Amino acid sequence: MLKQKKLLLKNFKRKISRGIVHILKATFNNSIVSVSDLKGNVISWSSTGSCGFKGSRKGTPFAAQTATATAVKKALELGVRQVEINISGPGSGRETSIRSIQSLGLSISMIKDITPIPHNGCRPSKKRRI
Repeated sequence: MLKQKKLLLKNFKRKISRGIVHILKATFNNSIVSVSDLKGNVISWSSTGSCGFKGSRKGTPFAAQTATATAVKKALELGVRQVEINISGPGSGRETSIRSIQSLGLSISMIKDITPIPHNGCRPSKKRRI
């Protein structure tokens, strides 16, 4: 009896129609992407390093595009059709990752930039005396 319940739970896949694509970190060296449901539970994730890119190639727009595509394809299997996008970071893969989401056939309801911006920043170091 317990074995049957475990098998049923193992094969159970949630059907989620709407989700949020978090481009968590779009820096000049790397890009990390995760897809979550509306409550914030992560469905799938990917990064440029997990896609097989190493070194300076991780910071390229193509690497960000492939990382986004792999994360979104995993979410498509669970039934995600409409997404919101949260982008954070100043990297080069921001626009290409949005284009890859659009090319996979998902409808985008909102794009939000959540890059942290300092409102005065840290105190500068003292002037150098020679």
